[in-house]
Amino acid sequence: MILADKIIEERKKNGWSQEELASKLGVSRQAVSKWESSGSIPDLQRILQMSELFGVTTDYLLKDEIEEERQNEYVETKTIKVSMEEANQYLDMKSRGSRIVANATSLCILSPVPLIVLGTMTEDHTLVGFSLVFLLILVAIAVYLFVNYGLHESHMQHLEKENFETEYGVSGMVRERRKLYEPTFTRNIAIGVVLCILSVIPTIMAGVMETDDSTSGISVGLLLIIVSIGVNILIRSGMIKSSYDTLLQEGEYTIEEKHLKKKTNSFSGAYWCLIVAIYLGWSFWTNNWKMTWIIWPVAGVLYVAVLGMVKMTIEGREK
Repeated sequence: MILADKIIEERKKNGWSQEELASKLGVSRQAVSKWESSGSIPDLQRILQMSELFGVTTDYLLKDEIEEERQNEYVETKTIKVSMEEANQYLDMKSRGSRIVANATSLCILSPVPLIVLGTMTEDHTLVGFSLVFLLILVAIAVYLFVNYGLHESHMQHLEKENFETEYGVSGMVRERRKLYEPTFTRNIAIGVVLCILSVIPTIMAGVMETDDSTSGISVGLLLIIVSIGVNILIRSGMIKSSYDTLLQEGEYTIEEKHLKKKTNSFSGAYWCLIVAIYLGWSFWTNNWKMTWIIWPVAGVLYVAVLGMVKMTIEGREK
């Protein structure tokens, strides 16, 4: 409780109006009104007078304000400051990490290719078994890359989750580097999207030509290979671009978005764990690996829609 609130509380306890308290203190009613609205602060002499009138100590009247000031000073000293060296270190780390994450994602996309192709070309259970082992090895490598990258960047994750301030010159440097990267980002995004769109051509051609199962399996394998290349490019470019936005606290890394992201992280983790479980369960149950891959693009589209609804719900509750 601040001083203004205490004056109101003690005045009302004694049953005095603002005019009556003003008369006892030898000041105008407007002065008391300003004290109670925090428009001004009474001088020391008036504090001593109110202490006697209310029958309280001066410490009681002033203590909370003193503690609040100290708390504000403490918060200010705890504000995260990002230096030029730390900013460059973060950008370099994200640039290297973009290759790791992109390659790990590509491995996940490519992992079922041998199983799909061999599963449609041969009924040899040995070859199919080897291709399944190969799938698990690629996924294990990808998981290792994801975990290793996450551990190495953990010391700077606070920049993506917490509010911070940058030292002089940091924002200007980041804006300049982002401006230089924008043409590359635009080109890579266009290439990645075009590759993902063109990736369906092999499967469309196989369907139109009514090819046999082995050719259909190869077409699906080609689709995944092309998608893996497109996604690789998109992830690399997106992570580098987001590193600039993170340091500038723009785009998806504004203060409001960070606050919202903290509340949606649990949903994202649960969603993708569920999708992986559905994919593996469906694939092993039907043994139709050449078709079950369709769950990933569908899940990706649904994720954006569902996440949007989750955010709207959270924002609606906070208003």
